Amino acid sequence: MDSQTIKSAVRERYAGFVTQNQSCCGPATSCGCAPGEQSLGLGYASQDLQAVPEGANLGLGCGNPVALASLKPGETVLDLGSGAGFDAFLAAKRVGPEGRVIGVDMTPQMIERAATLAKTHGYANVEFRLGDIEALPVADASVDVIISNCVVNLTTDKAKTFREAFRVLKPGGRLMVSDLVLARPLPEAIRQDMDAYGACVAGALLKADYLQAIAAAGFTEVTVAGERGYDLGMFSPDLLEAAKQRHPGLGAEELAAAAGSVLSIQVEGRKTGRACGCAPTCCEK
Repeated sequence: MDSQTIKSAVRERYAGFVTQNQSCCGPATSCGCAPGEQSLGLGYASQDLQAVPEGANLGLGCGNPVALASLKPGETVLDLGSGAGFDAFLAAKRVGPEGRVIGVDMTPQMIERAATLAKTHGYANVEFRLGDIEALPVADASVDVIISNCVVNLTTDKAKTFREAFRVLKPGGRLMVSDLVLARPLPEAIRQDMDAYGACVAGALLKADYLQAIAAAGFTEVTVAGERGYDLGMFSPDLLEAAKQRHPGLGAEELAAAAGSVLSIQVEGRKTGRACGCAPTCCEK
C-alpha cells in the first residue's frame, strides 16, 4: 500500500463518519456504537460530553489527551487530526478566551463540521485548518502544547509527523498524545488490510519504535503516562466471520492474538529550550 492510496482510503473512511452521521469505535464493520459511551470508557467525564457542541464527538479516540495535558489559560494548543473538534473544544475551555486552539485535519468534511460548530456555538478562540499533519500548516515555534487522539497511527510517516510537531512547538513546549501501538508484530495479511489500517491497527508501530520516533524528533522526557489493552471488538461471531473471509489463511487464534497485541498509550514529551525549530542534531551543526 503506497502512501497516497492509504491517505485517500483513510480520508474517505473518516469523511463517511460525517456524511453518514456515524460514529465508530473499532473496525468499519463494527461502527455505530454510541460515541458518548465510548468516550466515557476512555477517561472523559460526563461533563466533558455535555460541554461540547452536539456532533463534535464521533467516538473516534483511544484516550483523553486533554485531561493529561495540564492546559493553562492563555496557552496556544494544536490538535493533530482534530476531526469534528471534540478535543479542540474541550481545550478551548481550558485555555480560555486569552488562549487559542488550532485544529488540523486532512479530511474536508471534518474541517467543515468542526468549523461550523465553532461558528455556531461562538468559539472565537478556535480555528480549524485543512492540512496533513506530516506537513503542518503552522508556523515554527508557535504553539505551547500539542495534543492528538488516535491519529498518528494513521499517518504513513510517523517520524515526519513527530518532526513537524517538534518544529511548531515553542521551546519548552510539550506534547501529549493518545494513540494505539503494538506489543508485538501483526501478521503481514493484517498489516496489508486497508480496513485494518483505517481502524488504527495496521499502521500502528511497535511501542518501542513509536517512542523512539518521538525521541528521534528531538523530544526529551518522553514518558508513557498511561497504558492499557485496547479492545477492538473484532471477534464477535459476525466480525470474526468477516475477518476470516478477508484473511482465509489466518486462523481464529492468530486473529485473536493480533487483536490482543494492540495497546492504547498516552505519551508525553517536551521540547527543550533550543532556539531553532528542528531536531537537536541540526542545532548542533
